[in-house]
Amino acid sequence: MRRVFRSLASFNYRVWAAGALVSNIGTWMQRAAQDWLVLTQLTNHSASAVGIVMALQFGPQLLLMPWSGLAADRFNQRRLLMVTQATMGTLSLILGILTVTGLVQLWHVYVFAFLFGCSAALDAPVRQTFVAELVGDKDLSNAIALNSTSFNAARMVGPAMAGLLIASVGTGWAFLFNGASFMAVLTSLCLLRKSELRPNARALSTRGGITEGFQYVWSRSDLRATLVMLFLIGTFGLNFPIFISTMAVGVFHTDARGFGLLSSMMAIGTMSGALLAATRDRPRFVALTLGSAIFGVGCTLAALAPNYWLFAAALVVIGIASLTVLNTSNALMQLSTEPAMRGRVMALRLGVALGGTPIGAPIVGWVADHLGPRWALGVGAAAGFAAVLVALGMLSQANAAAGHGSGHGSMPPAE
Repeated sequence: MRRVFRSLASFNYRVWAAGALVSNIGTWMQRAAQDWLVLTQLTNHSASAVGIVMALQFGPQLLLMPWSGLAADRFNQRRLLMVTQATMGTLSLILGILTVTGLVQLWHVYVFAFLFGCSAALDAPVRQTFVAELVGDKDLSNAIALNSTSFNAARMVGPAMAGLLIASVGTGWAFLFNGASFMAVLTSLCLLRKSELRPNARALSTRGGITEGFQYVWSRSDLRATLVMLFLIGTFGLNFPIFISTMAVGVFHTDARGFGLLSSMMAIGTMSGALLAATRDRPRFVALTLGSAIFGVGCTLAALAPNYWLFAAALVVIGIASLTVLNTSNALMQLSTEPAMRGRVMALRLGVALGGTPIGAPIVGWVADHLGPRWALGVGAAAGFAAVLVALGMLSQANAAAGHGSGHGSMPPAE
């Protein structure tokens, strides 16, 4: 167990993790409440509307990708995090007030989803690379896994709390709780021991600073393959708000508590996947390939599930697989990237993994509305299997190149 939680030996990481856990619970409460608000209060069970909200919330990851990554590489990461976290907290409080007072309309949710997405786009690459400042490269893979454990422990608690809160006092209070929860991470940033931080190398101000990240990734076949796999799964597979909400309401006819429980079941899987990742000394590409395959199998099982509890069990499998894909890709890309390029590479990773949502979410939402939620899950399954084919193709090319003694710049053989 000491090996699994070794990053917690660092004071700065312990403080950061405590604040992040509280904030993550609030984030998952808001996500569940937002989906429920749109699906049951502002529309007549429109999966397409949920898809539009997702597109607006995650689209900025793609739109702002060049600038968010450059900001992470150039500016003081702790100060930048304080700005982005405070902005997201304020937006959540305003949306909560609109909802509690009964003034909220669908277009309000669209606007706030986009603004929140813009703030999150600037926040995400900084937050991911800031972990290296807390623990250094030696424990980076472990810290990434523990971050995911915290995020998914919150995912297990947050939606269930949101379901109880919605049923008892109304949807808006979940947004207000999330807004207040950002104070925890802001406090943790203020309490960090600056003398113990390990600042990442800052990028130099050059004319081609924005395009350098694209050029760097394009020159690396391993990074290209990872990004293609993330695009497929992120665009068509990581549409859990659509999958879970439409299956809960349209197939199993459950209430807000049942909806929240399904989200928590998936969180059991994602937290398990994160803890498994924390036991590994270093990430391996074969784990990324295996995670993609299990994701496809899990989505297939979920699509075929005949009842609520078997669907919930399939969500656990999907959760383990999705965290394996996300964690492994994160650690692989960070540890194989030059420190001064990490922000831009992570921005590209997030842009590809989440920025594809504006493409995939409306498509998956349309499939759920017109063909049924089970077919929407079938789209996710196909994405997982397609990612496996990409991985196998790239591994085959890398092994062939290595056999000819020309492995420069290509992916290492599977271990």
